Amino acid sequence: MQNVAFDPGLTNHFSGALRRAINRDGTFNVRRRGISWRDVHPYLYLINVSWPAFLGIVVLWYLVMNLIFATVYFWIGVDQLQGAGAPTEWARYLNAFFFSAQTLTTVGYGGMWPKGIAADAVAAVESMFGVLGFALGTGLLFGRVSKPSARIAFSSHAVIAPYQDGTAVQFRVVNRRSNLIMELEVQLMLMTVVRCQDGTLKRDYEVLPLERAGIFFFPLTWTVVHPIDSRSPLYGKSPEDLELLQAELMVMLKGYDDTFSQTVHARYSYRYDEIRWGHRFTPAFEIDESGAIDVHVDRISDTASAG
Repeated sequence: MQNVAFDPGLTNHFSGALRRAINRDGTFNVRRRGISWRDVHPYLYLINVSWPAFLGIVVLWYLVMNLIFATVYFWIGVDQLQGAGAPTEWARYLNAFFFSAQTLTTVGYGGMWPKGIAADAVAAVESMFGVLGFALGTGLLFGRVSKPSARIAFSSHAVIAPYQDGTAVQFRVVNRRSNLIMELEVQLMLMTVVRCQDGTLKRDYEVLPLERAGIFFFPLTWTVVHPIDSRSPLYGKSPEDLELLQAELMVMLKGYDDTFSQTVHARYSYRYDEIRWGHRFTPAFEIDESGAIDVHVDRISDTASAG
């Protein structure tokens, strides 16, 4: 059996220039095609969709449900709703809409109420829809709020700076939130495009060893370092070499969130043109006169010439 090439799940096949494997927001540069509506799970979609879209869906559901039931009340006759009478058709429809809103939310101010069997039956059905709908909405809202998420910021550039007797690739991370993340672990992988013996191109992946692959606590910034020694695939490489290889450094962070008591993840990547050569990071925290440490999150990407 031939040795299987290492593939982290991003494919070894090369069919053209790849913009990047991991986008700047941590998502993968992958678009799914050929998905039917049966493949879209409503719960997963509503949990992961953005907050404006989620709130828009909730408001749209509320309006649509009230419009449907208001139309039913108007069709069976507004005269079956006590206090819903009005001189115009539009005013009577609005009264039916507002009665529907009161029934759906189980508020019931007492100004209008059903007085016929048909209206009572519709109100009973609407009350059931209201209870179930708001129970689902509350569950989705709780799921979104309680979902653990990491706001770990990465430096906008990686640097290749002097390190001990040689050089090293470095990038910096910081926790944007005040919650405590412990047992932080990091993995760094280099993706390049290489030419095979038969002349075809393929993507190659290599995990880069780090000076320190984990820390116990994460209250300050952390500079992740990969020493470029003779065993490193970056040894002897120039900026032009990395561009020719379409090199991309892919980062995966994992830590334990003490607030949610769950493991959180963060992803990032640096393309060859996002590496600053001959630079080093400047300090992003300082100690005041009382001995307290001030971390400047906005300085995480600040660099200076290493010369």
